[in-house]
Amino acid sequence: MLTDSDLQAIGLTARLAGIVTLILLVLGTPIAWWLARTKAWWKGPVSAVVALPLVLPPSVLGFYLLLAMGPGGPLGKAMLALGLGPLAFTFPGLVVASVFYSLPFMVQPLQAAFEAVDERILEAATTLRASPMDAFFTVGVPLAIPGFLTGAILSFAHTVGEFGVVLMVGGNLPGVTRVASVRIYDHVEAMEYMQAHSLAAVMLVFSFLVLMPVYAWRSGHRRGG
Repeated sequence: MLTDSDLQAIGLTARLAGIVTLILLVLGTPIAWWLARTKAWWKGPVSAVVALPLVLPPSVLGFYLLLAMGPGGPLGKAMLALGLGPLAFTFPGLVVASVFYSLPFMVQPLQAAFEAVDERILEAATTLRASPMDAFFTVGVPLAIPGFLTGAILSFAHTVGEFGVVLMVGGNLPGVTRVASVRIYDHVEAMEYMQAHSLAAVMLVFSFLVLMPVYAWRSGHRRGG
């Protein structure tokens, strides 16, 4: 059976994943569009930075984010200058860390979708006196809807499954930073294996149900093609 603390952790996890996904849709879209269209030499370094969370150990990324968010770090100093507290060990800090950690899961599907947009269609829009912004919203975005759906689902699911980064940056504060993955760790550490199994099973089923539409759509799209 799930305890009240387990349900609280699940609710906090869903809230975190939802907020992070919305932020990534706003931040990741222009990054993905630029990477898909540019021929600038710094495209490679920017792509590498975006993809870093895919290969960097979560503890390493979490450690540097923790330093940046602390009172002596650049983000921490900026927050203090604005009259706000440091981000470390707070829910907003979890959001910032999760945005960095899940960034490639939004940008890469969107970039692939934008790269698949036929350049001739964009040129046709330009000949019809569409501005670059108009062409983006009327041509690029509608044709990249599958990329938006894939990026949103993968970003949400990846944020739900975070452990190392959120534990490093947020700690284990009930109702504040204790997400489901951390709560499972608590149960295992306390040798509460039945409670850990119950919560882990819920997260397993949830993750499967979230990911299934992506791969079902891909299979149907390939058969249709």
